[in-house]
Amino acid sequence: MAVNLQPTKNLEQLWIVRCLSTVLLFGQISLHILQGKTYYGKVLGHTVTAGPASLPPVLLVSGFAGMIFTIQTARELVRFGAVENVGGAFALAFCRELAPILTASIIAGQVGSAFAAEIGAMRVTEQIDALYMLKTDPIDYLVLPRVIACCLMMPLMMILAVIMGITGGAFAASYFYQVQPETFLESVRDFLTPSDVFIILLKGLIFGLIVAVNGCSWGLTTKGGAKEVGESATTAVVTTWVAIFIMDFILALILFEKPIL
Repeated sequence: MAVNLQPTKNLEQLWIVRCLSTVLLFGQISLHILQGKTYYGKVLGHTVTAGPASLPPVLLVSGFAGMIFTIQTARELVRFGAVENVGGAFALAFCRELAPILTASIIAGQVGSAFAAEIGAMRVTEQIDALYMLKTDPIDYLVLPRVIACCLMMPLMMILAVIMGITGGAFAASYFYQVQPETFLESVRDFLTPSDVFIILLKGLIFGLIVAVNGCSWGLTTKGGAKEVGESATTAVVTTWVAIFIMDFILALILFEKPIL
């Protein structure tokens, strides 16, 4: 009995085309930013969506992640009699990598999917075609404000996530392993340098750009009806997660890898 693989092949081709359209959209956004074309009045509303509206889950996840990481790390350091250095290990791993990744993933799930669904619904209901009829560029009106809002708010959200994670880590170290908060924070301060803070902000800017551009791109390329809008929102989140991890790996190689002499 023959199996028809044509629908699967068409889906794969469509996925590749829509991913390529995301790259093209990034180029268009860069050009429009250089030309100063955007509706800055719409940035504020999307800033609230990408910032305060997403703050509770970011803080909650970061706080518990900080406690979990501290418990697991201190458990191993106790064997070597170096539990006082748990703050240093926390700074190297949680603040540099885990907090930015967790924050970007939460924003991708909450904000990126919302962008894809909103713009996708506008696409299937022909509202974007109406913008063209009114001689309004959808990139200026819909995409750029969302991109600017995400790029502004993501670094701030990551800093707040790091602070919340450190607070949770200090609490866990004090409660479970009797490490004084002052000792924990001093260890964090010894290992976390100003350059690490700059790297966190840089990751926030890059990850915010990925979340917004990918979400808007999948929304703009939506075709069909309500079902396709949901699929676009879901796929936008998955592809954003993949892109974030790939970019984080590239940044780790560029920023932390030392040449072997």
